[in-house]
Amino acid sequence: MSTLNAFRSLGVDIDDRGDDILVNGKGIYGLNEPGDVIDCGNSGTTIRLLSGVLAGNPFFSVLTGDGSLRSRPMGRVIVPLSRMGAGIIARAGNKYPPIAIQGKKLLPIQYPLPVASAQLKSAILLAGLYADGETSISEPSRSRDHTESMLPSFGADIKIDGLNISIKGGTELKGTDIYVPGDFSSAAFFIVGALLIRDADITAKGVGINPTRTGLLTALNKMGARIEVHNTREVSGETIADLHCSNGPDLKAITLTKEDIPSLIDEFPILCVAATRAEGITTIRGAEELRVKESDRIKSMVTELRKMGAEVEEYPDGLSIKGKSILKGSVLESYDDHRIAMALSIAGLIAEGKTTINGMSSVNISFPGFFDIIRRLTL
Repeated sequence: MSTLNAFRSLGVDIDDRGDDILVNGKGIYGLNEPGDVIDCGNSGTTIRLLSGVLAGNPFFSVLTGDGSLRSRPMGRVIVPLSRMGAGIIARAGNKYPPIAIQGKKLLPIQYPLPVASAQLKSAILLAGLYADGETSISEPSRSRDHTESMLPSFGADIKIDGLNISIKGGTELKGTDIYVPGDFSSAAFFIVGALLIRDADITAKGVGINPTRTGLLTALNKMGARIEVHNTREVSGETIADLHCSNGPDLKAITLTKEDIPSLIDEFPILCVAATRAEGITTIRGAEELRVKESDRIKSMVTELRKMGAEVEEYPDGLSIKGKSILKGSVLESYDDHRIAMALSIAGLIAEGKTTINGMSSVNISFPGFFDIIRRLTL
């Protein structure tokens, strides 16, 4: 919704029909200068990807968001876009939103990403559409690849060679039909819930299982989870499937390192809940990026799981959790972070006694129907 509203303010006609959204594109140079500041809400994806688009449009714009988004680091996007020629300034020495952008004709760059970030990568690729020549990016490790998978459907000239991606500017894009898979990050809460709750058995249908997104599935399979993948098929360049999950054998602890994190970055909170029920000590390292999400997700999960009686040790870049804990109901804080709130909801379902979670309205940021599904599954 943040993205739709942003493009409406840039003059794009968008018809939201519920399950279907019709976007009447105007071409990459067809956007209009907005008459007001663009509010990106809580969406880090919106503000970073939109920065890449606006960097190449010859007008002035300002991007901001809610209190959480205004504390998210933006310097990593500002640096490459500025190097391409865009005029960008931001609060606190170009660190945080609001971001003011004076778009210009861009120059291609060769840019090694300092971190494996799909948002940063996508911002540069979108800016590369406006550059004269070929813009190249190299990743330290593979991050989510939805952008480079989808752009060719619109006619973009993209080449992918391992961890290197290049895009040629000056190509006019053409409209096409896209089917959006079910969101794996949203399904993750029910997947883990089904593994941990006695006699649980669910099937999540039509879920995207792009391998750059499904690190949680890999981790859970290593832990011995009972997850079956059925009806695998390709839609709009993405792989989707039906995921059958059920309560089964006891989980076993695992160790995850920096290389594992990009493909399960959003699933960290719910993976921590699964780790409380895994035999042994689960260790997650190389996840310092989680300290600058909607909340400091490492500290958030450490603090709240300890309240529930879990044995958790915190590290600068991660944590370790001693498994087979019997969680106790408690009064918990969501830190106004939607993924923390949903993960703690699943923890509350497996805990003994009553659990109260403050700040649950944050769930509506990404999953307005979450509690309706919980009620339906637990009746």
